[in-house]
Amino acid sequence: MAEQTAIMNTDQCTPATGASKGQEQSSSSASPDIGKPSAATPQTEPSSHAHAHLQAQAVADNDIFAETSEELDQDRLKRIAAAGNAHFHRLGWKRLAIVTIVEAIALGALSLPAAYHTLGMFAGVFLTITLGLIAIFTSWIVGQVKLKFPETASYADAGRLLMGRFGYEVFGAALVLELVMVVGSHALTGSIALGDLNDGRTCSIVFSAVSAIILLILAIPPSFSEVAILGYIDFGSIVAAVGITIIATGIQASESPGGLSGVEWSAWPKDDVTFSQAFVAVSNIIFAFSFAIGQFSFMDEMHTPTDYMKSIWASGFIQIAIYTLTGALCYAFIGPSVKSPALLSAGPLISKIAFGIALPVIFISGSINSTVALRYIHGRMFKNSVNRYIKTPMGWATWIGLVIAFTIVAWVIAEAIPIFSDLLSLASALFVSGFSFWIPAIMWFKLLCPGKWYSKENLPISIGSVVAFIIGAVTLVAGTYSTIVDIIKETNDGSAHSPFACRSS
Repeated sequence: MAEQTAIMNTDQCTPATGASKGQEQSSSSASPDIGKPSAATPQTEPSSHAHAHLQAQAVADNDIFAETSEELDQDRLKRIAAAGNAHFHRLGWKRLAIVTIVEAIALGALSLPAAYHTLGMFAGVFLTITLGLIAIFTSWIVGQVKLKFPETASYADAGRLLMGRFGYEVFGAALVLELVMVVGSHALTGSIALGDLNDGRTCSIVFSAVSAIILLILAIPPSFSEVAILGYIDFGSIVAAVGITIIATGIQASESPGGLSGVEWSAWPKDDVTFSQAFVAVSNIIFAFSFAIGQFSFMDEMHTPTDYMKSIWASGFIQIAIYTLTGALCYAFIGPSVKSPALLSAGPLISKIAFGIALPVIFISGSINSTVALRYIHGRMFKNSVNRYIKTPMGWATWIGLVIAFTIVAWVIAEAIPIFSDLLSLASALFVSGFSFWIPAIMWFKLLCPGKWYSKENLPISIGSVVAFIIGAVTLVAGTYSTIVDIIKETNDGSAHSPFACRSS
């Protein structure tokens, strides 16, 4: 009923910013001297009447003690709940910015130079900046929904607001499916990095299994405020790996025949580019701004949720800067021979150094996706139990069990499906296009917009929402088409890898 009431109340746009979910309960403890005889009071033998009175009092005390034992058990549960609630509301806006950056960027930034080669420098830079600004706008909408409906702890809960129980189940399934495949892709990326460091002397399955184990261990901390501490290492790793790649390729370009002016980059799309190839490149840019998928989960841990836009502004502009500089400079330094990821174009030694520095990016960013999915699953399993706070033996046992099961499933899917990379692209076209673009647009019209959408105060946001919806819908249709075309081509060419087979990077 609460959800239905929330859906019907769509004429209020201003969120209740003062909402606070934390509740604390305190109990007073009796002095240890109460009930003890005073040292100054002489003790005498009780009379028979007094003895009977003392026996009755003892029976009453037993009843009181029995009742107190139950109350103490309730107090213990309340203390666990209060401690858990406090533990999961420690995230500030700075740590949230770090979490959203590392959850979205990973090594995706180093795939953009190849996208710029396909689209041309002008279109690549224009799309990166434009799509980044629109992603910031849709994240603002997501945050406003969270402030207006504080009980929305994940994207599945947002689905309930939009479509009731059906929306909750569909959005929850899409969230878990997308994230389990993302974690699997991080296991494969880890195997590529470790294989490059090893010069391919060890079977890739061994390294993907090692990567899965590392992802599993890093996903054990259940709180995003704890994960954010690792996020600082991740962010430093991203900047260092990108910086090394840009500097190394720039030096190589300057020392090549003709110098920097001899690099054959183009402002326009490459010759004979097909629609499918062009849209795969566009999709790489779109999916690079996918931080909205975990935003409800991240904001649910903020101690001051109204500060969320500080995080989004910082995260969004840092991502735009990293993506644009990486894509443009690497493409300008390498030219049409650029590989994906671009660090493979920096030469054997530099690629080893960059991959080694980038290892934290691969594993920490991947583990954050596990945490987002598992917080939804675990919270659903123990919705009305203190075990959801992961402060009890049962809470920890079930949490670690879920982490193990989730990681194993992600690794098996990644290794067993020959066309896993295309399948991940298909899932991203289907789900990320919605989580980041067209679903927030619908949220504005259905959950937030006060009065007429075309009124003077609502029109700018409504126009922005329509643009976001169009981008998401085009990505959904064209991205799905392009991926299916690529799957058919790969299947016909026989270029898909065999399940659980050793393969080169």
